[in-house]
Amino acid sequence: MRDWLAQRITAAIMVCYSLIAVVVLAQFPPVRYAGWKHLFEQGWMRVATLLFAVSLAWHAWVGVRDILMDYIKPDGLRLGLQVFTLLLLAAYMGWTVQILWR
Repeated sequence: MRDWLAQRITAAIMVCYSLIAVVVLAQFPPVRYAGWKHLFEQGWMRVATLLFAVSLAWHAWVGVRDILMDYIKPDGLRLGLQVFTLLLLAAYMGWTVQILWR
């Protein structure tokens, strides 16, 4: 039940962010680098984007973990793939933070 709920909550967060992004980008389309920079200089946009990225990583982790548990039967291989997935998602999160707060 916890994983099912996590999938739904993270999906709802990603939908909300996507709708907000569509509205903001429709009103103020940043055509050049300076426009994108100005958009992400705002604290609320950085925090919202980070929340989106965390939700995406958690959503992906639950989905990939379930797929690995269902289809990869050798325990060692499954564990190796799960660790690889976690490390990859952690690297992506670190990269996201670096991009947003650089």
